[in-house]
Amino acid sequence: MGERSELALPPVLVAPDSFKGTLSATDVTAALCEGFEGGGRATDPCPLADGGEGTLVALTAGDPTSELVDVQVHDPLGRPLTAQFALTQGGRTAVVETAAAIGLGLVEEDQRDPEALSSAGAGELIRAALESGVEEVLIGLGGSATVDGGRGVLDVLSASGLLLSESGRRQGPKITVLCDARSPWEEAAKVFGPQKGASPEAVVRLTDAMLAQAKSFRRNPVDVNYTGAAGGIGGALWSECGADLVAGAQFVMERVNFDARMRASRAVIVGEGRMDSSTLLGKAPGEAATRARQAGVPCAAVCGINALDAVEERIIDLQVVVEAGDLPSLVLAGQRLASLI
Repeated sequence: MGERSELALPPVLVAPDSFKGTLSATDVTAALCEGFEGGGRATDPCPLADGGEGTLVALTAGDPTSELVDVQVHDPLGRPLTAQFALTQGGRTAVVETAAAIGLGLVEEDQRDPEALSSAGAGELIRAALESGVEEVLIGLGGSATVDGGRGVLDVLSASGLLLSESGRRQGPKITVLCDARSPWEEAAKVFGPQKGASPEAVVRLTDAMLAQAKSFRRNPVDVNYTGAAGGIGGALWSECGADLVAGAQFVMERVNFDARMRASRAVIVGEGRMDSSTLLGKAPGEAATRARQAGVPCAAVCGINALDAVEERIIDLQVVVEAGDLPSLVLAGQRLASLI
């Protein structure tokens, strides 16, 4: 009777992002749900994404018309790679994750050098989606290994006639870019370059190169939110292809009906591989926690590494943060949180 009555209570909304390069959001969600349900708590599994890894899965889940399309591309080092984009909504929309072609996880740590790596593979994937006959292409940015200002992407699209014309128009599908962080163009190298292997000296050189590059663009991406996403790919597509830039986390959350599911839940669980100050810059866990705080719904977090300070935890009103970096630990984290929530 006790377990049955607990399970009859409103569910816990389990809504983590992926643990980048380690675990998918789907796997993290499943492990946490196993722990919660073992602890007598009903769950509503809701894996999230913010434009990076997991965006394709989040935006195609529950659509029986979705299908994957293989594309031959090149990784950031120029090596051949088979990547995929998705067709969804009856073939009207294509979903691209640029990380599938140029993700940081595709490059070994000793090969990570954003001054040498190219975003061309992302351009090849985007080109295939644009030429697939759809009405709109959703491009998820996040988790890239590159900081080339999108030069590789633009070179590929230019060669195929997919940039804006001299009149400022472009034939083909609407492009909507889902960005994982608000960083403007001039901050791309400073904020994300170090985690991609850039030394302090390289960050300065990359920033100078991007500022020089911006002067040749149709629209100036400097001081524009989201243009620094994926090492400047966001700004390149905005300026040279007329793309719309949107907050990836908010876009995905609207598509999965997050707000209604949150209000129907007793608590929300967010998470990602490393929670730090960047979590508050528009990433899915920070956005989900903020919405929970505003709605008065308790929120806790699970992450591989917790680098949030006490003030940052209070800003998004996390009741507890549990570190768990692998599937067995995530199951145990779910069990622990079931006793607290």
